[in-house]
Amino acid sequence: MRILALDTSTSAVQAALVDLDDDEVFLTAFRREIDGRGHVEKLAPFIEGCLADAGKRAADVDAVVAGIGPGPFTGLRVGMVTAAAFADGAGVPVYGVCSLDGIGGNTRGRALAATDARRKEVYWAVYEDGVREGEPQVCRPAELPETGADYAIGEGASKYAAELPVPAETEPVYPDLVKLVELAAPRLLAGAPSEQLTPLYLRRPDAQPAAVPPGGAQASPLP
Repeated sequence: MRILALDTSTSAVQAALVDLDDDEVFLTAFRREIDGRGHVEKLAPFIEGCLADAGKRAADVDAVVAGIGPGPFTGLRVGMVTAAAFADGAGVPVYGVCSLDGIGGNTRGRALAATDARRKEVYWAVYEDGVREGEPQVCRPAELPETGADYAIGEGASKYAAELPVPAETEPVYPDLVKLVELAAPRLLAGAPSEQLTPLYLRRPDAQPAAVPPGGAQASPLP
């Protein structure tokens, strides 16, 4: 199977083509740029670039895997809407995977995976030998509860290393698209039905709709 994998939950705009053969995954083409405000402009060209690099067309893609966050509202929304639109246009299924699992899933021992949530906060989750414990959370680095983690890894960990209660990797680490496909592999290989992607925002966006006057109509929120 040939999988288009996308993630825009962090400042890294990422797209890849990944081949899945039974339980083995192979990276075929990959594009990444660190630009926290460039998701809209860069993601579609990155998809086209990956297809061109692999000598493939959209019709050659068998499924789409998307990181569903947690992540800041605008960037995360771009990736998920793009993933859903591509899958719909190509007539293939789409599956969502927690983006933090693309970081923590590659760790050993007890690790804290953290990404930058802005507002001086981090999205985080704890992993034991690559397996997540509990649901992702968001808080200020200094307010992290006792997790028992031996170290922290991820873009948020490197940015707020001085404030975290555990030692942090100094180099930022971003969600691994191959790991996202690996985690979705059981659904892919089983031919599971396409999923409705549900973003892990964990908090409401900064921009809120204006108050509706009595008797006024209000548009439905976008997904």
